[in-house]
Amino acid sequence: MTPTSEQFDYIIVGAGSAGCVLANRLSADPRNRVLMLEAGDNDNWIWFHIPVGYLFAIGNPRADWMFNTEAEEGLNGRRLIYPRGKVVGGCSAINGMIYMRGQSADYDHWRQLGLSGWGWDDVLPYFKKHEDNFLGASDLHGKGGEWRVEQMRLSWDLLDAWIAAAEQAGLKRTEDFNTGDNEGVGYFHVNQKRGRRWSAARGFLKPVLYRQNLKLETGCQAERILFDGQRATGVAWRQNGTLREAKCGEVILAAGAIGSPQLMMLSGVGPAEALREQGIDVVADKRGVGGNLQDHLQLRTIFKVSGGKTLNETYASLFRRGLMGLDYAFRRRGPMTMSPSQLGAFTRSDPSRERANIQFHVQPLSLPKFGDPLHGFPAITASACNLRPTSRGAVTLRSAQAGDAPKIKPNYLSTEEDRLVAADCIRVTRKIMEQPALARYRPEEYLPGAKVVSDEDLATAAGDVGTTIFHPVGTAKMGLPSDPTAVVDERLRVIGLQGLRVVDASIMPTITSGNTNSPTIMIAEKGAEMILQDRK
Repeated sequence: MTPTSEQFDYIIVGAGSAGCVLANRLSADPRNRVLMLEAGDNDNWIWFHIPVGYLFAIGNPRADWMFNTEAEEGLNGRRLIYPRGKVVGGCSAINGMIYMRGQSADYDHWRQLGLSGWGWDDVLPYFKKHEDNFLGASDLHGKGGEWRVEQMRLSWDLLDAWIAAAEQAGLKRTEDFNTGDNEGVGYFHVNQKRGRRWSAARGFLKPVLYRQNLKLETGCQAERILFDGQRATGVAWRQNGTLREAKCGEVILAAGAIGSPQLMMLSGVGPAEALREQGIDVVADKRGVGGNLQDHLQLRTIFKVSGGKTLNETYASLFRRGLMGLDYAFRRRGPMTMSPSQLGAFTRSDPSRERANIQFHVQPLSLPKFGDPLHGFPAITASACNLRPTSRGAVTLRSAQAGDAPKIKPNYLSTEEDRLVAADCIRVTRKIMEQPALARYRPEEYLPGAKVVSDEDLATAAGDVGTTIFHPVGTAKMGLPSDPTAVVDERLRVIGLQGLRVVDASIMPTITSGNTNSPTIMIAEKGAEMILQDRK
């Protein structure tokens, strides 16, 4: 092993959404020496910056860890691709760019679990602190921060008609999903700047890489956390075939809901029996590490349409594709600025729900599965997901080798409630598609098919059409020391150990009601402040 001669105050594992924020904030004081380790490479590929580039980045080892789930019983035995960003900027370099905080009740629930400082009123200032929202500064939004939020740069008549249909079905129109109550229908706001993707690397990391006290190393596969008894003292990683290590005052894991628990388990922090089975010496028996996995399962209902423009037929024409390229090159507009979903809606799967519990991502296109060519017929996809699933999965080790992908088992649709909500999601989708505002497009249900009607058949169909929407969280959950499944405390310190924190989406005790990237950035903002306070 080759130790570095430098001693750092902080080593951050992961240069993704959370890591970029942490690096920025912790290195702002020149007295703090910060080392950042990233397994991927720099984001110097054009498709990391053109919004539609997610089509080329996901499923590409240049950008993606290329994970897969285990066979899922709730998905009728299917395995899903499970994209995670492997590049500076992490998932923010390849995701859907949707700016979404969730609902105020999500965070108030965290506070009700005993986690003081994590209620909506507590976290709102951290969202605002780094926000640069086109809506301007207000009680709800920030201006001038590092995290740019803009409007979509295109619209579709078909999507405008879907909004009108949703209103006819009882949803209200909203211009802002980020007020604490996201119920309603409207176009998403996105993390873009003048038609280019705005990743955490562009916003938080690159502007401060000139700092002499901040060191970024890429191509680093973290192999284990170094311990002296119960104190973390550094990190060992492999880079260009060489095993290296560095010492520090505090190790901060920001490798995400898959990477952070995997590294903890490889380092001897996790369920003791499972670690011993892999031949790993146990540092701390923590059965919550890797457990509590939550994700949003989207049910991709597809309707053929006629009499309106969709991306399916637009993309099929070489001439039209050329026009798309020119439109983007000269105006930074058109379909190349599209996020995977442009239109959103939040509503209730049935009237008994206290608040919106399902989210729609609506697209003027369709394809058999992600990575496949678009269908040869015009169509619209209305994907609905259960915002607060009761199913819980796990991330476990496949082996004691850091280079082996872990086992990912989300256990989708494993509870009766989730199966019921899945059936109701499809019913709500049909109700909207049947409204007069869409009649001129003559929608015809292609998937799962109009003949599927019973609760049981709809739940089975949900297993056929369901896929991840890339929101894994919860695998190093925040909780009280009295909770045997809690991994970190309210200050994100690993309970029972010293010098080790987790600051990323894995600390969420329960998933937020919407896209999870910006809540992760908020967690890093708040986490960085706590780290600096505790140092004093």
